[in-house]
Amino acid sequence: MRLKLISRPKSIRQRWMFNNMTALALIVILALVSFCVAIAAYYYTSMGNGLSTRASQAASLFRNYTQNEYYQWAQNYVNSFSEQNVLELQFLTPSGQVTLSSYGLTAYTRPGTEDITIAVETMGPYVWSGRDPQTGERIMAASAPVVYNGSVVGIVRLVTSLSLVDRQIAVLFGAATLIGLLVLALTYLTNHYFLRSIVEPVARLTDAARRIAEGSYGIQIPKLNDDEIGDLTDSINDMSLKIKQSEKVQSEFISSVSHELRTPLTAINGWAETIASGELTNPEDVKKGMNIIMSEARRLTNMVEELLEFSRIEDGRFTLSVEPMDIKAELEDAVYTYKEFFRKDGIILTHTDCEEEFPPISGDPERMRQVFCNLLDNAAKHGGSGMKIDTSISREGDYAVIRIRDYGPGIPPEELPYIKSKFYKGSSKARGSGIGLAVCEEIISRHEGTLDIGNAPGGGCLVTIRLPIRT
Repeated sequence: MRLKLISRPKSIRQRWMFNNMTALALIVILALVSFCVAIAAYYYTSMGNGLSTRASQAASLFRNYTQNEYYQWAQNYVNSFSEQNVLELQFLTPSGQVTLSSYGLTAYTRPGTEDITIAVETMGPYVWSGRDPQTGERIMAASAPVVYNGSVVGIVRLVTSLSLVDRQIAVLFGAATLIGLLVLALTYLTNHYFLRSIVEPVARLTDAARRIAEGSYGIQIPKLNDDEIGDLTDSINDMSLKIKQSEKVQSEFISSVSHELRTPLTAINGWAETIASGELTNPEDVKKGMNIIMSEARRLTNMVEELLEFSRIEDGRFTLSVEPMDIKAELEDAVYTYKEFFRKDGIILTHTDCEEEFPPISGDPERMRQVFCNLLDNAAKHGGSGMKIDTSISREGDYAVIRIRDYGPGIPPEELPYIKSKFYKGSSKARGSGIGLAVCEEIISRHEGTLDIGNAPGGGCLVTIRLPIRT
């Protein structure tokens, strides 16, 4: 025969009720048993002490009488005994035979219980409880020896039924059991209400999380209470909105990158096909087409580099090749490189240097040059309408401060908090992937510096880089 294992409850409600109610039931049972044992011990001990005391007092009354007077006084004591409705008074011989009884029915019998023999052996009172060997009734008996001249001449024995005591104990146990059941019932109802207030909101949250996992981004769950469940609801709602926003930004990013890649590729393919076909006979036109191909290819290269850098940042492969570098020289190289590019577009790029010499700064020269080039390129794309870009470097305390300013329309105030977020392009119509500033922020942060972007007084955008100088 195969035994079936008891399956454990799976739900929170079932586990809670099973564990809690099982533990409480065991506690209630243990309390009931302890209560019953304590009550029975109290009643039986009190009754036994009372019977023993009365038997001893009765036996002491006969110690002053002669053996011949003992029987007569015992007869008188039995006849005058007034509690025969609840107690049976017996006088026994040292051998254990009943000679006198207040009931009369047990006279000349031998009870045969151990309280008689032990009382004779110890010459002291002894209490016994159990079933009467003759009637089978549960009784309690207390025997005390009557001692005369150092020998036992008789035994005084008090016998009472335990039925009333047992009934009283049973009533008390029944009342305690009822109270225990009420406690269990109230605990069950309380737990049921408590679990309902937790499980139902958790079930709603689970359903909402499942819907979010299936693609229903942005859904909101009603918040019912300001407790831990309410905090969890707020967190899931916030997560849902952020996932929706992230999904939207990602979609916009893919669309934007696809457009950005398509535009230069179209120009490259178009001019390459035109030059390859031999339709252009004018060398100037051919040179113009080649310049466009190189310019668009360079722009594609920059976009791919940005995407690769961002990918390295996202998966933790982004590293720095740290070495002592001349920050002034790196900035001047970037300015020199872009000055000619900007001049062709009619943009004047100026640079203000400070006379103070900078000690070498620990950093990655290639990465810092990448930051400067990216920021200069952004200044031309977004602020080139101002036809002027200013750069400067100075020392302010323990920091090297680089500033790049354009004179364009600037950044709308509501977009400033998000301008460095990945994929964010805002309202600008300029080309770009929206990840350049995020890469610059990561590089500057790795150099333990700061990158601040804001609007300059008088118009335009001002970018400020602060890098620590360690002498």
